[in-house]
Amino acid sequence: MKKITSQDNKIFKNTLQLASRKHREKTGMYLLEGPNLIGEALKNQVLPEFLLIDEGDSQGEEIRQLCSDYETRLAEAGKLYAGEKVLVLESSLFRRLAQTENSQGIAGVVRQPSWSEEAFFQKRRGSGNILVLDRLQDPGNVGTMIRTADAAGYEGILVLKGTVDIFSPKVVRSCTGSLFRMPILFGESPEGTLALLRRQGKRVISTGFQTETYYYDVDLKSDVALVLGNEGNGICETFKQQSDQLVKIPMWGSVESLNAAAAAAVLMYEAMRK
Repeated sequence: MKKITSQDNKIFKNTLQLASRKHREKTGMYLLEGPNLIGEALKNQVLPEFLLIDEGDSQGEEIRQLCSDYETRLAEAGKLYAGEKVLVLESSLFRRLAQTENSQGIAGVVRQPSWSEEAFFQKRRGSGNILVLDRLQDPGNVGTMIRTADAAGYEGILVLKGTVDIFSPKVVRSCTGSLFRMPILFGESPEGTLALLRRQGKRVISTGFQTETYYYDVDLKSDVALVLGNEGNGICETFKQQSDQLVKIPMWGSVESLNAAAAAAVLMYEAMRK
């Protein structure tokens, strides 16, 4: 293990900047924090570039086991100098890196996955359904949606420009490991996304209130691209006009709508119910 004691250390400074979306996008890296996420990453064959350990927690049994597992995986992958990829930080420095209120003593820097269009659609799992995120802004909602899509057997997540950064700390925590399993593809525009989905034989089903069709009256079992829109404004005009079907969830009494993540769960699990 190497020890970092100075705030001027290059690794420390670069990791500290991962709190910024701009720096995450520039470097293609993001931060994992806590034993659960590090353990999930290793379980899913995701190897952090390096681990960061709080000096005050470095002798804890759980953290020592994770470090051992990490170094074993590195050795199996033929990575040299595995011991130099576990870095011990003075507690004051680690607290500055920590993005949770109560630091859990271990963090890791991970490379963002990159999926080509071909690879994304070849990795079929479950129903072949895809979740499309259209400019959603709440990190907790987006993380919960990704986790639910994973649990409901969805094929992957297509993220449109204008959506919250899925590698932000709050999204990563809300995913609780699903980010390591779910293929992710990014789309620049609704028009381009629609063309892509139709090339791949997906039916585009969007959520909205400008319809009399309820979700349970439509076949959502397979090869569906389910579009969820911005929490305040819903789906964009392009999806309203060009989707194969608009659907809504019935509301009782004076309730106008569900939380976006709750609505997504209802719709995604309809495919499993049928």
